[in-house]
Amino acid sequence: MIMRAGRKLRTFAVCLGAAVILAGCVGKGKAVGEESDGPEGLRVVSEMQLEYAHEFSVSLCEGGYALIDIGEDGFLLVPEGAKVPADTEGRTVLEQPIENIYMAASSAMDLFDSIGSLDRVKMSAYEEDRWSLENVRQAMERGEMGYAGKYSAPDYELLAAQECDLAVESTMIFHSPRVKEKLEQLGIPVLVERSSYESHPLGRMEWIKLYGLLMGDYPGAEKRFEELTKGLEDLKGENSGDGPKAAFFSLSTGGWVTVHKPGNYFSRMIELAGGRYLFTPEDLNVEENALSTMKIQLESFYEKAAEADVLIYNSTIVGELGSLEELLEKCPVLSDLRAVREGRVWCISEDMFQHTTAAAEMIRELSAVFDGTAQDEMGYLYRLR
Repeated sequence: MIMRAGRKLRTFAVCLGAAVILAGCVGKGKAVGEESDGPEGLRVVSEMQLEYAHEFSVSLCEGGYALIDIGEDGFLLVPEGAKVPADTEGRTVLEQPIENIYMAASSAMDLFDSIGSLDRVKMSAYEEDRWSLENVRQAMERGEMGYAGKYSAPDYELLAAQECDLAVESTMIFHSPRVKEKLEQLGIPVLVERSSYESHPLGRMEWIKLYGLLMGDYPGAEKRFEELTKGLEDLKGENSGDGPKAAFFSLSTGGWVTVHKPGNYFSRMIELAGGRYLFTPEDLNVEENALSTMKIQLESFYEKAAEADVLIYNSTIVGELGSLEELLEKCPVLSDLRAVREGRVWCISEDMFQHTTAAAEMIRELSAVFDGTAQDEMGYLYRLR
């Protein structure tokens, strides 16, 4: 493993010696102040309060240190100018300030932008024309952010030359384990973010708190999260079960329809907004895997969609539709559905899923669709006519 002295982030895979003698620290799930098997010399003073996210946890320690756990990976955040404990217990050390980030997780980019830290992201795994986030496109046009190769084939020489401090990867990196290993050999820590595993739509957004902590402005990130979710208090409870039934789908080739699984983040959006997701696990014979979508035959979809009060077309898979006629050209049989005949067919904008912070607004728009107050053109939803 190549270690570069003076780098702001370093990976420690083994114990390096005796620790600074202060107190005991705690690992994941420990009580505040309790001694544990974490890096010696630290003491936890509080835990990051998370309302919706379950895929990461953070223990905040004295002196600005923090212990971060994401899946099986552990990190030790070290504040600027502070000493790195000699014994890190195998945690990846992240030293602030964290700059020169390589972003390979598209869902995280909007969160960095939302907290004013887009200038820390210097390299992208997506070329300019693949971004729908205007600030990202402009940064790449100005040369402030460059393309550094896709996640499965990054430009290692460029990352090294740019002194990349951190690679933020999606779970797709697990399909290319050698890439992760190579990055770490170059001394580039890899943070595999798991926001896509969050079942609650606001859980994805709550990762903004973690990124705010890394960027040195945890209070600001907390405030931003509160701003984004303001006004949703009355939508946080479970649906009463008598709201409009909604199907969320896209048409696939070969007579198949792609639907989201019940209980995933978009079906939860529907429920939080006062609707009922059309499909149950029994309807779909859902398989247990990490995929949020599945394909069913058109006949099976049509049978259930006959019950739907609202149809919502998922344009993020195959592109936006311009009209109801365009949808029916793709699948004429849908013209017989009640939601189609009564004009309750909607489409989400193609760029919605890169806008991670849009979850709260999307819930508001869905609520307007279900209670009949929606405008034909909204921020992320528009009616097909």
